[in-house]
Amino acid sequence: MSYNESQNDEAAREKAINDWLPVTSSRNAKWWYSTFHNVTAMVGAGVLSLPYAMAQLGWGPGVAILVLSWVITLYTLWQMVEMHEMVPGKRFDRYHELGQHAFGEKLGLWIVVPQQLVVQVGVNIVYMVTGGKSLKKFHDLVCSDCKDIRLTYFIMIFASLQFVLAHLPNLNSISVISLAAAVMSLSYSTIAWGATLNKGVQPDVDYSYKASTKTGAVFDFFSALGDIAFAYAGHNVILEIQATIPSTPEKPSKKPMWRGAFLAYVVVAICYFPVALIGYWFFGNSVEDNILISLEKPAWLIATANMFVVIHVIGSYQIYAMAVFDMLETALVKKLHFSPSFMLRFVTRTVYVGFTMIVGICIPFFGGLLSFFGGFAFAPTTYFLPCIMWLAIYKPKKFSFSWIANWVCIVLGILLMILSPIGALRHIILTAKDYEFFS
Repeated sequence: MSYNESQNDEAAREKAINDWLPVTSSRNAKWWYSTFHNVTAMVGAGVLSLPYAMAQLGWGPGVAILVLSWVITLYTLWQMVEMHEMVPGKRFDRYHELGQHAFGEKLGLWIVVPQQLVVQVGVNIVYMVTGGKSLKKFHDLVCSDCKDIRLTYFIMIFASLQFVLAHLPNLNSISVISLAAAVMSLSYSTIAWGATLNKGVQPDVDYSYKASTKTGAVFDFFSALGDIAFAYAGHNVILEIQATIPSTPEKPSKKPMWRGAFLAYVVVAICYFPVALIGYWFFGNSVEDNILISLEKPAWLIATANMFVVIHVIGSYQIYAMAVFDMLETALVKKLHFSPSFMLRFVTRTVYVGFTMIVGICIPFFGGLLSFFGGFAFAPTTYFLPCIMWLAIYKPKKFSFSWIANWVCIVLGILLMILSPIGALRHIILTAKDYEFFS
């Protein structure tokens, strides 16, 4: 066989694999797909803990950090959309591919993949627990006289649905689920701040820090930074979402992608700011870490909001899981030379969903690790890794706007990465005595 024939065979095999992998198999998405995929990926159930984060931060710092995070992450999102096709004729369809271009083949993998996996697998485990808890809350509100059912069983009910949905082939095939999830996130956020307005400002509202000591207040402050970071986690799947949009030299994917992503960020602001500010304004430092728990009544409305949370995390779980499936299937087919097949996909995805379910059941307090993961992995991949890549690839002129903006994001992002896990770790240690395995 000649060299050219060998190259053609290799190219054909590569194309066949890319046509099978979930991220690159379908490139016919419309710009609005990116809107609801981004809303679903970003507006997690973490929005309901924003008033609690505000209570730990206080009015001034809380509003400043919330707004600053929105601006910084919108800027880094724009950078990633721009970098998707910066090399003519090539698309960086996955976060790690962009990392490899910026830092080199091996180093790029080691920098990006571990952090991305921590984020994606961590979110999936958290959503297993969140889905189970919201189902339990719905059950307890609708049937208050019924026998108490353990959280474990509700997590298993939620997981059983994920076992089925996990076998949808690619991101485009879950677009209807993602749209429903995006609508639900807007709905339960609106219920959260609407029901708070209806309840009115509490008579004994207090805006001072809840911690009795200065040290406690400082650690709570650090922990709240991680909760805010967790709220802006969508960057981990942004390139994978953009990969589904068609692209030509005349009509690059970055234009429809940016239109959809910017609209998603407007929706994010509509969800985040009213919940965070109204929740803290009306409840002060007595607000629960999930604002729906603080509301309690009317029971039917809170039950509805919890069911909306369930529908949302069903879609959100799939968005993050699809990126993990792509990573696993790429490794199995390209590195370990398995043949692309239904059985390979079935086994891989079933095992992964089972793994996240078991961890969720064993450690139902996984949500307590949100702040730790928020700082440890979400801050780099969302706040400053895109900036480092931008500086490495484009090399903007020293002290130009781009150079200064990127360095400001990098410094703030690194501070966030260092400080928030410290506060979170202390919070986990203090509350560990109340944690129960298999609750």
